[in-house]
Amino acid sequence: MKPNAVNGRIFQLNISSGGVPKHSIPAGEATAFGLQGDRQANQELHGGPHAALCLYALEHILALQAEGHPIYPGAAGENITLVGLDWSLMQPGARLRLGSHVLVEVTKFTSPCSTIAAAFKDGEFKRISEKVHPGWSRVYARVLQPGWVQVGDEVQVIQPQAASG
Repeated sequence: MKPNAVNGRIFQLNISSGGVPKHSIPAGEATAFGLQGDRQANQELHGGPHAALCLYALEHILALQAEGHPIYPGAAGENITLVGLDWSLMQPGARLRLGSHVLVEVTKFTSPCSTIAAAFKDGEFKRISEKVHPGWSRVYARVLQPGWVQVGDEVQVIQPQAASG
């Protein structure tokens, strides 16, 4: 599926009782503190209202697999695997409508850590570091409008308003 600048879909929803990998679920409730049923092993570094959801692109996962990495949806700890989006739009401040009810705002790029090393050839988890490989990072988002999401839901990117200068 070729990325479209504005619209995509939820490919997979992922949760765990703590840590990675996360396993897929068909549907769930996105709340101010994340996808219901999901837990983070280290809550000092992950989660909270400004990092309630971790998002990643299926296209990046497939490209990383082509490089020989054993990554798969949920292996890098993302809660929502998206498909069909222009990932360059996933910048802090971008807003996404997930399905018909949920609204999220990208807050920051994630900092990969050694807990996801098993998803990478030779443990090279920095392969998805924004600082080392710009454009390949997962992103954190806060939930502005909670609600129910499910696999296959449409995702709409809503760019932030340009600042007047």
